[in-house]
Amino acid sequence: MKNCSIIVSVYNEEASLENFFEACSSVLSTCCAGSKKDSACEKIVEKYHTEILFVDDGSTDRSPLILDRLALEYPELVKVIHFSRNFGHEAAMTAGLDYASGDFLIFMDADLQHSPELIPEMLARYEEGFHVVSMVRTKNSSAGILKNLSSAAFYWVLNHLSPLHFEANASDFFGISSAVQQVLKKYYREKVRYLRGYVQSVGFSKTKIEYEAGVRQGGKSHYSLRKLWAFSRNTLLSFSNLPLKLGIFASGCSMFLGILLLVYTLLTRKGAPSGYATIVVLLCFMFAVLFFVVGIIGEYIALLFEEIKDRPIYVVSKTMNLPENSE
Repeated sequence: MKNCSIIVSVYNEEASLENFFEACSSVLSTCCAGSKKDSACEKIVEKYHTEILFVDDGSTDRSPLILDRLALEYPELVKVIHFSRNFGHEAAMTAGLDYASGDFLIFMDADLQHSPELIPEMLARYEEGFHVVSMVRTKNSSAGILKNLSSAAFYWVLNHLSPLHFEANASDFFGISSAVQQVLKKYYREKVRYLRGYVQSVGFSKTKIEYEAGVRQGGKSHYSLRKLWAFSRNTLLSFSNLPLKLGIFASGCSMFLGILLLVYTLLTRKGAPSGYATIVVLLCFMFAVLFFVVGIIGEYIALLFEEIKDRPIYVVSKTMNLPENSE
């Protein structure tokens, strides 16, 4: 029998945790109990021994207590990792990547926007030979117009700046084989992380499944506009060095404008050169370009600084139902 690990990042999800577990275990038990349903996808789940690996990202509500209770009641099914503090969603998914033992790993959130009912279909794609299964949102009504537009703009910019192609609207809901897991564990250990980007860029055979995001079951999104901006900026800088080359482009534009100003001055001067206002505007423009390029270089240096410090991506305070040194 093959193994499947369902990795769930949890941060202050007390309102939805039990509903998520019931929905997830219902899908698994229905399929594993020898149901007579004709769905080929559901029959595939019967081939797998499944574990649900919850990663508590330093929650401050009752989420840790709920997870510990589930781990005690269902020791064969539920595994739990508790962080010493909040390290972020990417760190939580990385911990799941490190500790999971399945042949196929499924990453999802606990707010039920990622429907557990899609798990059998993801396993079916893995059975077909695909190593990466990307889940692509076609609709997310709870996100709002601004967030949907900013998400579309982010992928448009990312695909134009990066030499790699990223599936637009691909979410943190995805599945990978253990072969991909080992590559990510060994070689993709940056401190500033974008796991779904690594998954799409690592290679191997890939497929996608389109889905509509469900309604959030309690709580609210932990990504503010400020956090989304920081996340988007770091992602763009991590996957593209094109912004660093803006200095060359800016110097070419400045040289062209300088030549135009020289020609203008030579043609219009009468005694003393005229056009002092033009010169002032040009100087302001040049300094603006200069500081913009310096700012971009500073952002890259900040990323390098994070990597050079080499601090841990996460710190585990305790685990439940996991063997020691399972990473």
